[in-house]
Amino acid sequence: MLTRREFNQQVATGLLGAAATANSLWGQQERPVLCQATLVNSERLWQSLQELSRFGQLAAGGTTRIGFSPDDLAAHNWLLGMLRDAGLDVMVDAAANIRARRAGERDDLPALWFGSHMDTVPRGGNFDGCVGSMSALEVVRTLNEKNIRTRHPLELVIFRNEEGHHYSRGLFGSRAVAGLVEPEELGLVDEQGVKLEEWILRYGGDPNRISRMTPPPGSIHSYLELHIEQGGILWRRGIPIGVVEGIVGINEYTVVLEGKANHAGTTPMDQRHDALVTASKIILAVRNLVTSEPGRQVGTVGQIEVQPGAQNIIPGRVELSVELRDLSLEKIDALGERIRRRAAGLAAADGVQFSMEKIISYEPALTHRAVRFHVQKAAEEMRAPTLTMASGAGHDAQSMARLCPVGMIFVPSREGISHSPQEYTRPEEVACGCEILYRTLLRLDRINRLA
Repeated sequence: MLTRREFNQQVATGLLGAAATANSLWGQQERPVLCQATLVNSERLWQSLQELSRFGQLAAGGTTRIGFSPDDLAAHNWLLGMLRDAGLDVMVDAAANIRARRAGERDDLPALWFGSHMDTVPRGGNFDGCVGSMSALEVVRTLNEKNIRTRHPLELVIFRNEEGHHYSRGLFGSRAVAGLVEPEELGLVDEQGVKLEEWILRYGGDPNRISRMTPPPGSIHSYLELHIEQGGILWRRGIPIGVVEGIVGINEYTVVLEGKANHAGTTPMDQRHDALVTASKIILAVRNLVTSEPGRQVGTVGQIEVQPGAQNIIPGRVELSVELRDLSLEKIDALGERIRRRAAGLAAADGVQFSMEKIISYEPALTHRAVRFHVQKAAEEMRAPTLTMASGAGHDAQSMARLCPVGMIFVPSREGISHSPQEYTRPEEVACGCEILYRTLLRLDRINRLA
């Protein structure tokens, strides 16, 4: 067991190190606190975040706690103990999610679900997912201390491998709950030769039951998730709370260009079929087409592979990614077709063969109006300014939206930085989000079912 001094030394380069880095980057001037928690225990919540940051902590700052990894498994086991200490009925489901139930006055009512995830990206921060997970624990502790028994059963859930860095399949745990995991995923093999199903067994899950684990219709009242924004909208506007209206849909495409590799010194410029030159035109076309119409849609070319990849050979083959996001799936479908037509024309003009394949499509997930209303009312009780906004990042809530009404609460990310050791949200902002989560759950508990 660590002493307090030993613990503080261990987290010095972790969560608290992130705070110090943030201060050095942005100076000591702090914005006023616009939302003060009065019901949840702010110090205990921050302490929980500090303790979680130990798992996968990096000496240079930040955290690498990849889903389905030894550090993630250690954090998983640590949290199981914390939840049992809080008096919850704890289980690990078939997909290795943590599920912790608190009985309500009426077990015939559907359960209120809330939670997030604890895994990170490589060299990530200590707030993405962690704020929602530790706030869920703090909500239960606060209910216990105040001797409040809700009418509905409560189900705290920590979803497995939300980031999806390991095995390249994000939202794994929540997709499993929603019945969206394909059987072939379980046979995927990582760089150590370990199948995904083997990792699930290590956590206490059961891959053979994943196809049958979706809860019965009507058994979930709603799902509520607290999360850092990961963008800079709340930070720039100085607003402490975002009321999320929906999570964007995502279309991902692979574009392949086949030109002709040839000697870079002996092939005249007018005789070249340079796949990389065509790729550069397509990259600019993606940006121009996405920005050519009003709206919040975004488009990104984030990966490119050039072959043969030598300085003295004209590139003969290029493969690149195109990702489109918006709350309207119809909009990004239409944009994808416009990009396809423009890219095909550019390739034909350069004498380069072209193909474009949609490889992933996630539908947008709109939050439920009643859940948004009660988040807003909870914020008004605390006199906290809010902003209704879309989530540009994917979250477990979008899988849960297949099963029940969902809602999301955002707190600011300093300078809009996330997936980085510099990721930071102030303790007061974390506590504010946690208390709004607490108050919203109690408000939703008064409603038997959401229409």
